[in-house]
Amino acid sequence: MSSSIYSRLAVVNLKNNRKAYVPYILTAVLTVMMYYMIDALSRNSSVGWEDVKLILSYAAVVVQIFSVIFLFYTNSFLMKRRKKEVGMYNILGMGKAHIAKMFLVETFITASVSIGVGVAGGVLFSKLSWLMLLKILHYEVNMDFAVSGASVIRTLVLFAVIFSLTLAYNLWQIKLANPVELLRGGNEGEREPKTKWVLAAAGFLLAGYGYYVALTTESPLKAIQLFFVAVVCVILGTYALFAAGSIALLKILKKNRNFYYQAKHFTAVSGMIYRMKQNAVGLANICILSTMVLVMISATICMYMGMDDILMTRYPREFEVTSFQPDKDKEEKILSVIREEVKKAGALEKDLMAYHFGGVAAVRKGNTFVTAMDEDVYSGEENIYELIMIPAEDYNALEGKEISLGEGEVLLYNPDAGAEKFGDTVQIAGTSYDVVGEPDSFSLEEKNDSRIVGGYYVIMKDEAQIQKFLDIAFERLSQEYDQLDAMKVQYKVCLDLEGTKEDCRAAEAAIKKRIKKEISGVYCDGREIEQESFYSVYGGLFFIGLYLGFLFLMATVLIIYYKQISEGYDDRERYQIMQKVGMSKKEVRRSIRSQVLMVFFLPLLAAVIHIAAAFKVITKLLAVLNMVNVPLFLICTIATVAVFAVFYAAVFGVTAREYYRIVG
Repeated sequence: MSSSIYSRLAVVNLKNNRKAYVPYILTAVLTVMMYYMIDALSRNSSVGWEDVKLILSYAAVVVQIFSVIFLFYTNSFLMKRRKKEVGMYNILGMGKAHIAKMFLVETFITASVSIGVGVAGGVLFSKLSWLMLLKILHYEVNMDFAVSGASVIRTLVLFAVIFSLTLAYNLWQIKLANPVELLRGGNEGEREPKTKWVLAAAGFLLAGYGYYVALTTESPLKAIQLFFVAVVCVILGTYALFAAGSIALLKILKKNRNFYYQAKHFTAVSGMIYRMKQNAVGLANICILSTMVLVMISATICMYMGMDDILMTRYPREFEVTSFQPDKDKEEKILSVIREEVKKAGALEKDLMAYHFGGVAAVRKGNTFVTAMDEDVYSGEENIYELIMIPAEDYNALEGKEISLGEGEVLLYNPDAGAEKFGDTVQIAGTSYDVVGEPDSFSLEEKNDSRIVGGYYVIMKDEAQIQKFLDIAFERLSQEYDQLDAMKVQYKVCLDLEGTKEDCRAAEAAIKKRIKKEISGVYCDGREIEQESFYSVYGGLFFIGLYLGFLFLMATVLIIYYKQISEGYDDRERYQIMQKVGMSKKEVRRSIRSQVLMVFFLPLLAAVIHIAAAFKVITKLLAVLNMVNVPLFLICTIATVAVFAVFYAAVFGVTAREYYRIVG
């Protein structure tokens, strides 16, 4: 057979199947383009923030994995639609080797167009994506635009491998199938599906467990540990419920004679049973992708819009200076530098507080705090608390009081707004103390519900008692950890500043610079000077949320489109059969339309239910990132779901026209 005929056949086949191949090539082009852009951004040397580079590099890996799965999935749909065509070629005398050559040419054409146009588009739009990133980060950076040769090569290699693998898969499918099976390919699975009760029950239990974890997890740290487990359970449960649970429910309705043997229910239930069998995986994919889009976009928008709240939560005071090995000279020098530089910058000092403290982490068990120095403490414990020990003298200075404490006496203050009184005694690391008071407020931290880890302020007799406790802790910990620095009572100064943002930022930067130069063992932290780094992290997450959200949205649209085409071809045959058995054209059209609407919007409904169930645990995860403004996240979630629902309905309207064109 002439080699040119393969090229002609390939072109004709692509042209005849353009309704399936044009969307496939367009989405492949977009996938190639978006991978190149994200990879080029992650490799751009002018990205000065390491956090942003790390986020971009992780996103590039996600796009890689997505590209493999997505192109394989869409390729499987194309092969399903073309099995009859391939079978016909085989029966007409075209050998499988010849068919393989034809597929090789088709794949070469689609791959060349997809990769070539995708890389060109990526190069063209990569600067636009960079400028968009800079806009989100709120900082202007000069950049010399350049095409990333390494990213071009990586993109060419990655997608050449993906298209080669899809070709190998297609050829393997053709090799294994005989002509009769290929001719039946589009009509396989027309028998009524069996009820898989075990799979349906497993899906219900998996989804239920995922929901239970999401709804009952209270600790943000516990949420981090369990979130992945809950996500995996819900994903597996979603697939099982769409594949088996929906059919089990429809079979139950079918057994109900009073319900089933009604004109409007008979065709709807019967048709839905077949639809759910054929479309279960596609519907589950749409549901999961929709959920991912909603979670990513709503969470990242919330974090970006709530940047001021995040900064206020992370830095309740405008500026802090901590000395790890203080002495009187250092303490006086710190105060002197702060006051001098605040005055020079034209800002005003407000509510300055200075105090000594020692801090340890502990697990609460009843009225006992078990610290890391004890043998029976273990990782993964939920009731972890931060104990901040402050001498009575400093407490009196901060609060304007005159309390005195004995050797075995403490004051306890819990900043948790909903905390109950502790009790008469407390045991810390094996030493018992009498709790002589529990203040209702403390100037260092007002009552709140925004803490990620619980905490107690422990007011002790003096610095010597705190240092004695820290010495014991160091002695025990140093036996397990090498090169551990001695634990000392630290000194902290915190204050707010009044003035313009520029003046406050200048004051903080000047204080930090002088202290770093003139005083050793001191760390400075400030809201204004750290704002840029926060915008780099949260802005980067926002950018990636939008980027991946668009990518997953594109996948959702393509799966919906292919599902509509697939159902159109299937329903055209059913449409003719139902008219032959006596149903009017209007009745048939109404029955099919109701089924399509129900099946089409079922994934959206399931995605909204997933979001509602996951809302609480997502707020806990956001709390780890210092986003504790739950009302803002609720508003962002509702707005995202509403916009997505409108878009989803618009996609249905567009794809439905193609569906009715096929059926009609």
